[in-house]
Amino acid sequence: MLEALKKQFIEPDDEFSPMPFWFWNGRMEREEIIGQIRDFREKGVAGFVIHPRLGLCESTPYLSDGYLNLVEAAVEEAERLHMKVILYDEAMYPSGSAMGMVVRDNPAYASRGLKMIEIPCEGGSEFPVILQDGETLVSVQAVAKTFDGGIDPAKVVLLGAGNTDKVAFQPPDGGSWSVLLFVETYSKGVIRGVYFGQDDVDPDAPPSADLLNPKATETFIRLTHEAYYGKLQRFFGSTVIAMFTDEPNILGRKPIRDLKPWTDGFLSYARRFGLKEEQLPALWLDAGHGTGDIRAAYQKAVNAKLTDSFYRPLSVWCEEHGIQLTGHPGHSDEIGLLDYFQLPGQDIVWRVVEPGGDKGLQGAGSTLGKCSSDAARHRGRRRNLNECFGACFKDGLGWHFTADEMKWYMDWLFVRGVNLLVPHAFYYSIEGERRDERPPDVGPNSIWWPHYRHISDYMRRMSWLMTDSVNAARTAILCEEDRMPWEIAIPLYRSQIEFNYLEERLFTDSCMLRDGEARIGDYGYSVIIVDRPEQFSAKTRSRLEEFVQSGGTVIVVSEEASESGDLELAEAPVAAGVDTALAALPVASYSGSQHAVSGSELPALIDRLIARDVGLSPAASDIRISHVRKEGAHFYLLVNEGEERWEGIALLGTAGFVEKWDPWTGGSSVQPVLPTSGTGRSVRLPVALERRESVILCVDPSGTPVVAASVATSHTMRTIRLDAGWTATVSGTKDDECVSFGAVELGSWTGWDGMEHFSGKVEYGNEFHLEQEDVGAGRSIRLDLGEAEEMASVELNGTELGVRFWKPYRYADISAAAVPGLNRLRVTIANSLANAYNEASLPSGLFGPVTVDIAETNE
Repeated sequence: MLEALKKQFIEPDDEFSPMPFWFWNGRMEREEIIGQIRDFREKGVAGFVIHPRLGLCESTPYLSDGYLNLVEAAVEEAERLHMKVILYDEAMYPSGSAMGMVVRDNPAYASRGLKMIEIPCEGGSEFPVILQDGETLVSVQAVAKTFDGGIDPAKVVLLGAGNTDKVAFQPPDGGSWSVLLFVETYSKGVIRGVYFGQDDVDPDAPPSADLLNPKATETFIRLTHEAYYGKLQRFFGSTVIAMFTDEPNILGRKPIRDLKPWTDGFLSYARRFGLKEEQLPALWLDAGHGTGDIRAAYQKAVNAKLTDSFYRPLSVWCEEHGIQLTGHPGHSDEIGLLDYFQLPGQDIVWRVVEPGGDKGLQGAGSTLGKCSSDAARHRGRRRNLNECFGACFKDGLGWHFTADEMKWYMDWLFVRGVNLLVPHAFYYSIEGERRDERPPDVGPNSIWWPHYRHISDYMRRMSWLMTDSVNAARTAILCEEDRMPWEIAIPLYRSQIEFNYLEERLFTDSCMLRDGEARIGDYGYSVIIVDRPEQFSAKTRSRLEEFVQSGGTVIVVSEEASESGDLELAEAPVAAGVDTALAALPVASYSGSQHAVSGSELPALIDRLIARDVGLSPAASDIRISHVRKEGAHFYLLVNEGEERWEGIALLGTAGFVEKWDPWTGGSSVQPVLPTSGTGRSVRLPVALERRESVILCVDPSGTPVVAASVATSHTMRTIRLDAGWTATVSGTKDDECVSFGAVELGSWTGWDGMEHFSGKVEYGNEFHLEQEDVGAGRSIRLDLGEAEEMASVELNGTELGVRFWKPYRYADISAAAVPGLNRLRVTIANSLANAYNEASLPSGLFGPVTVDIAETNE
């Protein structure tokens, strides 16, 4: 069984390729387009998203015949090379405007919002109503103000609405009163256009459209989708597989301040979600303890209207035309808005999460990986994507983004279930201003492009693993359509307890409750964690009660505790009832005696309820896991999100024959397990994970584990330090000449004369001597470059040993290239393009210490 799967893993099908955003941002020429596509293919990139982008030349008007002819040429070449194409539904972003053509077609379709005008009464009885062209008076109300600037919700007076030029109100004696005018108006929002002078801060920025108006969406589809289909119909459903919609923004970018999303007739629509006219002031002003509920009801109405008016029509159109709707909403945790995406997505941009400390676990952005993957899992979607790496530069230097960090982001996504990466972005052109528009280029104009096949193969293997597989999570965190609790997920991640986010609506409407499980599709949860239960509906409370009665477990976390970071829990007998438990926080419904536990003990509580699937010794808070089942085999993906090597023993909850697969190299080996006196339902095995390393432990439950007779050892006999004797030659200078610096000391080349802002390659040379016995049987020779910035490739005696993109810069065994006597070592370092493009002086070069270890092994 594993052999057949291993073949698929080593050379995954093209469908698992990355599909980068390809910025069409220059003077588009057919020959150059085709040449770049062929370059993509050579690097293992079997698809792309055509993304019109700022810098497109005005000689190619968006959606013109000339533009569509170029798109057709690109798609034809993709078909010839057996590649796939995703079309992008906008000229830049956010989606829905057709670069302003929707509004030009009908000015009434411009984006709209609701504004509140407050007029203090101050003893008056008549108050002016002044409306601008295109504005509508939705409501007029009088409110009693509180001392802190809020309102008394019991003292709201509806004064009617209409096209009157004044309103009369006589304040009661005493207190402070205001008249509030609620006016529907044009938001004046824009999108980022594709031609210079059309960015969102420019006067020619295209106007955004009213996404809450289905008529505006019809116009958008006619102008955009139908234009593409008219030219590319023969490719739809084969080469063209999806249409990408990008973070639709109801108000548009740079709208009038303090507006709330709105459209004609929205008040009547919102009443279905419990929003009353007299509650409109609470959208701006504090109305006491019910303010949060009012704003939540309003937001649910907005989300539902956006879904009905925008996402649903797009989804229906795509399905009718043989492709998928893909892309993502505007916020990281809007999981419910992915309902109509046949290919759900999200994005990592602007370092909303990043390496270091717990920055990958904190904030709403920490849920975005699970947002798309769990939306897909519970809806039966095969794939989910992430638009990744966009503007993830650091220190304010647009081109300061390393392959080291890219690997961290990839692993962060894959271990959370994402199985299609859309790198942001491959630039058609970096000429002039284009170079600094949401940099960096992570493809053809990056330092790692010559070696990109390593990266694309890795993406393919990991995407293959996470596709057509089911993760083994038995714990769910209940979430809302636009809020995914992240605080209570932290101890689960740190303890390698796999979980999925389960949406409230799916739990109430789509889950089958039976035998102690909430089942939806291929997934079954025996434990459901609920935080801030006051946010959930009475229907949800009733459903949780039913779940407990069926034998399931609900752990309820108090709002106060979760906000403080100390998740105080208590246990109560099932007989207490979930509804009672939700009303009397904090409590967890659990069959057993009552006692309190802290947030740090949450994993221990879950361990009492569910048999541990993965256990690590010693504890490893930076190791993330995902256990997936695929075609009868079990795959345990382990990822090191930390900065230090971890080594220890892993206990896997599945017994059988075990192999270790390396998704970076495609290599594999039999993994002996340690002797155990257990029941035979689990295995113990040694595991080591370097920083930035991932490993897949594959278990065939029908096979017999290989028990280790002894532990392989390696003893270093001698270490050669190459502290001196280095020479350096520089390539990639402005004149494209090689410049020799002769003898150099290891360290940053930014200290060398004329190299302060140099970006390019430096070749370091040195020699070392080996004895005859050093290269014999039972010996291994290991090379460690120490520190380097930032990409290293090594050649020994003319034999290439490979490239290293991140620390540790180690080569496990270079014996095959070593010879007795003199050995010539060449190390080529490529540094960050930020030095040249951002005039930085980031540390660059080979720092060492460089060592050659001769070791004796018993392997």
